[in-house]
Amino acid sequence: MFDLPTSQLVLILGLLTLPILPNLWAIWHSFHSEFATPQEKMAWIAASVFLPVLGGLVYLIWGRKRARREQ
Repeated sequence: MFDLPTSQLVLILGLLTLPILPNLWAIWHSFHSEFATPQEKMAWIAASVFLPVLGGLVYLIWGRKRARREQ
């Protein structure tokens, strides 16, 4: 099916998984952080889940600053 060398296949798979990393981090970070309200926390988690690349990037830019670490 694919006539690619292993090194190129690994590179392509790595580049395809790279955009999902901000989302995974945003979900993890927002889950383990406190926000002003529980609704805000759930909104950030929902944005990261339902807006795959955009939600994670928006969280990195604005959401991370609004979060406080849980005690």
